[in-house]
Amino acid sequence: MKKTNIPDSERTKCEIWTRVMGYHRPVSQFNAGKQSEHRERTPFREERVAEQRAA
Repeated sequence: MKKTNIPDSERTKCEIWTRVMGYHRPVSQFNAGKQSEHRERTPFREERVAEQRAA
């Protein structure tokens, strides 16, 4: 993968949303404890689960 250097002046802040308790919310609106919990989560990967079941 080619790495591109973009100056900070050209960057745009990306807002991360997640589904919590059945509805979507931006992570930036979480309290400090929930933001920390969100950073510790492991993303679900379907192919990884399928590999484990096949083994």
